[in-house]
Formats: sequence, C-alpha cells, structure tokens
Amino acid sequence: MPDLISGGRKDITERVRAQTDASARKNLGIAVVDVRIKRIDLPNEVSESVYKRMRAERLQLANELRFTGQESAETIQADADRQGQVLRADAQRDAAKIRGDGDAQAAAIYAQAYNQDPEFFTFYRSLAAYRKSFEDGKGVMIMKPDDEFLRYFGNPASGKR
Repeated sequence: MPDLISGGRKDITERVRAQTDASARKNLGIAVVDVRIKRIDLPNEVSESVYKRMRAERLQLANELRFTGQESAETIQADADRQGQVLRADAQRDAAKIRGDGDAQAAAIYAQAYNQDPEFFTFYRSLAAYRKSFEDGKGVMIMKPDDEFLRYFGNPASGKR
C-alpha cells in the first residue's frame, strides 16, 4: 500500500502484468500487454491518516509561503525606508546650500548698503532691532533716555539724541 501511494506503481503494475501474463498464457492462451491501476480504495483509518498527512504538508507549505512573503515585505519596507532617508538627507543638504547662498547674498547686500550710506544702514538696522524687540506687543524695556539703543528716537534730522 505505501508503494502505491508514494509512487511505486510502475514496479507493482509490471509485476502484476508479468504474473497475469504468465498465468493467462498458460491457462487461456492470451497475452496480457498492459495493466493499469484505476482506483485505490483505502481503509478508512488509512484514508484519514493520508488526508491528515496531506493537510499537514499543505499547512507547512502555506506557512513557508507566508514566511517568504513576510520576509519580502520586510525587505521592501527596509529598502523604502532607506530610500526615504536618503531623499530627506539630500533635500536637507540642498536646502542648507540654498539657505547658505541666500545668507551670502544677504550679507553682500548688507555690505553694499553699508558702503553706500553707513548712517542709513545703521538707522535701518536700528529699526530692525526695534521691531524685533517689540514684535510680540508685550515688550517692556527700562533704559536711560540717552541709551544708545534709543539713538534715533531723539532728533531724527541729526541722527543724534
């Protein structure tokens, strides 16, 4: 029975054919050319064990396929994460370069403005400092009236207090 189930049919059918051929030639005068197994009826307990084994093999194959799929998914996810990090790093590098170029241009413009009219540039920078100091509307400063920070609050025409 195990030979029939596991694939040893060819040997069995050849032996059955040879024995049947010899007996048929002797008793009936005919030659048996081929023997085929059309159906195997197994006892219920054997059928049950065969089905259980087949089920276990299919479950094992399904688990292997699930594992392989999970492994592929993790590989793909890791690759996507790596590519995302590379893209973010490249973007941050490019952004830092652009910011640096902008800062350099701003510094060049400030230097040019200072060279054209140092007094106006000083006034402009003071306005920027005033704006920054009081931008939230809650700034309180206690200073002497002749403090350098208040330089342009005096006589605007002279630029002096």
